[in-house]
Order: sequence, then C-alpha cells, then structure tokens
Amino acid sequence: MLLKDKVAIVTGGTRGIGRAIVFELIENGAKVLFTYLKSDESAGIILDEIKELNGEAEAIKADVRLYDEAKRVIGEAINKFGKIDILVNNAGIVKDKALMMMDPAEWLDVINTNLTGYFNMAKACIVTMMKQKTGNIINISSIAGVVGMPRQVNYSSAKAGELGLTKSLAKEVAQYGIRVNAVAPGFIDTDMTKDLKQKDAMIKMIPFGRFGKPEEIAKVVTFLASERSAYITGQVLKVDGGLAI
Repeated sequence: MLLKDKVAIVTGGTRGIGRAIVFELIENGAKVLFTYLKSDESAGIILDEIKELNGEAEAIKADVRLYDEAKRVIGEAINKFGKIDILVNNAGIVKDKALMMMDPAEWLDVINTNLTGYFNMAKACIVTMMKQKTGNIINISSIAGVVGMPRQVNYSSAKAGELGLTKSLAKEVAQYGIRVNAVAPGFIDTDMTKDLKQKDAMIKMIPFGRFGKPEEIAKVVTFLASERSAYITGQVLKVDGGLAI
C-alpha cells in the first residue's frame, strides 16, 4: 500500500472527484477525514462503505469558506489521528454565466469557496506540518485555470489563483519537507458536468475523444501523495485527455 498509516484530509469528499479520492486513498492504506457541506446521508453512506473495506475514516460537516471552520477540521483530524500527512483541497462550486450577466455575489461565492477555501485549509494545517517537518498539500484545480473558459470568469479566476497559491506556497515550505502540488483535471464525468448542453462539442475538443473518470484523477492524487513523487513540488499535473495541448 502506497499510503499505509498516512493521515489525509479531503475537502468536499462526498461527490464526484472528491469521493473518488477518498476511496482511492483508503484503498492505499490511508486514514481519511473528509468534509462535506450539505448531505449527512451521503457522508453516512460513504462511511458505511469504508467500514466494509476495513478502512478508517471520519466525516465532518464544515464550510471551508470560513477560517474558523477550517481550523476546526484540522483540530478534529489531529484529535482523531494524531497528525496530518496529506491535505487534498477539493471542495468547489460552479456558477457559470457570461460576465455581463454575472452578479457580484456569484463571483464572490465561487472565489470564496474555490480559492479562499483552499487558503483557509492550507493555513489551518501548515504550522502542524512545519512542526512535523513533513507534509503534502494537493490542490485540485482545473484546466479552466490553465487556459481559461468562456462563461467561467469566476471559476477560471479561482482555479488560476489555486495554481498561484500552489507554486508560491511550495517555495515557502520546501525547507520544512512539505510538498505542494496541483492537479488540473479537464472535463470529467461528474454531477457537475452531466447536464452540460455542449457536451458533444466539448468531446470533439479532447484528443482522447471522451471525458475523464473521477478515478483517473484520484490515481494521480495518490501518486502525488506517495513517496513515488518525493522530488516533485510546485507542479501542475494536467489530467485532461490532451485538451490543453
């Protein structure tokens, strides 16, 4: 197992890519605390499924937009597992609209969740990781942050900001043995993309000719979380079927 006895936090762990990451980490031996914002039922189902796999996990309802909530998550993880080896910043939302039609509240909600939420979680755990002289932060960004997407000014801006956060923080904390990397998925089959009106047109843009699977992102996260990537930091791994070539 690549992550035996490692402790991981995954934000937004009940759906889509986050859910796939939780199970991939569990299957590789990690103990996982995941956050969610809305569905107690979904969190409970996941915990039951993890028990059946003989895995160890904890679920916490928390709003990553609030720094005090982020601190609470970190405190719970330390109380439960005694340390934090891996933070996967994944929680995110979309509110797509052309800029001229976008309400300022729709801009702020996406920025506060997708960018400030990443800052809050990283800040809340960074001192613990510095004291440990080890740690691993993986930010789930997007191809939208690399190339920009129309009708996604808020989302693309947040995702681009995550890449800046990744590179800057990687330089700050490398001396403490902490690595910080990002994964930039392309179009992935999740609840977030299932109702896209332009799906056929989007598939034509992808050299592989299909959307990716959440599990394909999760396996890259596991690689970055493991010692197999021990000399990689400050990098952005595009997992997009060639979309951004």
